[in-house]
Amino acid sequence: MLSPKRTKYRKYHRGRMRGKATRGNEICFGSFGLQALEPNWITSRQIEAARRTITRYTKRGAKLWIRIFPDKTVTARAAESRMGSGKGAVDYWVAVVKPGTIIFEISSVPEEVAKAALSLASYKLPLKTKFIQKNSIK
Repeated sequence: MLSPKRTKYRKYHRGRMRGKATRGNEICFGSFGLQALEPNWITSRQIEAARRTITRYTKRGAKLWIRIFPDKTVTARAAESRMGSGKGAVDYWVAVVKPGTIIFEISSVPEEVAKAALSLASYKLPLKTKFIQKNSIK
């Protein structure tokens, strides 16, 4: 699964996801994309599950770009542990996604195949998404 090699800090604050994405909101590499419609955290496991779905459906015939990277840590306390004694250990990694962010891009396949593959991938993600094309106007 995806995780950074090194980070500036071991543990991060939760933060807020206000506003729309200003960066990473246009198709740059592929012909078709999967765009987020609501703010959410996407875990590295969810990204991997969606990636597997796309590659399986396209029978490894598509070029795929993952436009998000999980670089934020989420901590969790041990089950049934007492209050206090600091912040929990790092449990998993998430990518912060705002509305408008392109999550996946795909090319080298027909539109119907790309639409079906990205639709299947969207079931693995915890947010609403939409299928977009490179030449389509917002």
